[in-house]
Amino acid sequence: MPLATINVKIDRMKISDIYDAQRRLAAAIHETALNYQDTFSKDSSSEIFLKLENLQKTGSFKVRGAYNAVAKLHKKQPKVTSIVAASAGNHAQGVAYAARELGLKATIVMPLATPMAKILATKNYGAEVKLFGEQYDDAYQHAIELAEKTGAHFVHPFDDEDVIAGQGTIALEILKQNPDTDIIVVPVGGGGLLAGVAFAAKQIKPSVKIIGVQAARANAMALSLKKGERTALEHIFTIADGIAVRNPGEMTFDLIKQYADDIITVSDDEIASTIIRLIERTKLVTEPAGAAGLAAVLHKKLPTGKNIAIVLSGGNIDVGFMNKIIERGLVSRGRQMKFSVVLVDKPGSLEKFARIMGENNSNIISVQYDRMSTELHLNETILHIAAEVGGHEHGRKVLKSLKEAGYTINEMRGI
Repeated sequence: MPLATINVKIDRMKISDIYDAQRRLAAAIHETALNYQDTFSKDSSSEIFLKLENLQKTGSFKVRGAYNAVAKLHKKQPKVTSIVAASAGNHAQGVAYAARELGLKATIVMPLATPMAKILATKNYGAEVKLFGEQYDDAYQHAIELAEKTGAHFVHPFDDEDVIAGQGTIALEILKQNPDTDIIVVPVGGGGLLAGVAFAAKQIKPSVKIIGVQAARANAMALSLKKGERTALEHIFTIADGIAVRNPGEMTFDLIKQYADDIITVSDDEIASTIIRLIERTKLVTEPAGAAGLAAVLHKKLPTGKNIAIVLSGGNIDVGFMNKIIERGLVSRGRQMKFSVVLVDKPGSLEKFARIMGENNSNIISVQYDRMSTELHLNETILHIAAEVGGHEHGRKVLKSLKEAGYTINEMRGI
């Protein structure tokens, strides 16, 4: 669905705006490490560096743009004492942190499905949190209305020059830390990070390629770039809540169209698998949106033989939700498999089945019995099995042994 132009004015951004933002942020945030990853480099046949914004203050790159915008506003308009923002979580914490540091009142509108960890963190920075709507776009509309009603200043999470300039400081750091960078990869939701990084990087090193990564089922900016006009999605569904945006930004789209080289997509399974690999290989925890860029590289969606910097954009993942991510990641990587099998419902049947699984070095981690299916004979039961295996090939070997023993396998996942 194409979006009508809303005539938001964007002044001609200059590289000096990015350097000004960097000076403004110097005492407020971390200059995060650009960490070389030997294991991922071997896996991808490129030189892989991770920009660790998951270790940034507030746990996300978003504090850069939020603090820059709020600090600049505070200096220009000292009479403004109250600000409002809408966010799925990370911008919320950035705005709340900036407001606390500068002595302002902050009210944040967040979607109802926002992870509890992000809600509590935002409150802990001193902000008032209001939950509204199913998705970010619903919260955004409510926040706009709240700002108009109360006279507070609205701080946009991405479609704001000062926010974009703050995000662009990441490019300054990357190219200082590794001037040989060929490609910078960043996650994309509304586009503030990609717009800022693409603009700043191209001013310093025009040859560097800037690639955005979106979740496949929340790909509004990728679709917009392909069509050449801002295009909204009717529905989005992804585990990557931090980049789940239906309506791409107007300012960000204009900058991305001019300075970014491409936007590619990754599936939720690819994101989940990457989170697991990060934990196992690097001991780094990222939220789903933060892992999107590395997912694209590890699943062979970028050129090989390049020097690639990947922004791990955030680490604010709900601990309760992490269990689901880990399970999904293990299944997608073939480390766990789920299947159903019909057994004769008599003593010894389960023992025989379990013995075959054990002989194939497969560990059963859950069993559910189903005797109620109308497809069963009266002396049959269905077992729903979850088991640990050593990978896809091992899983197929286990199933082959079961089939050779006469079992019929149904509803397979992770094989």
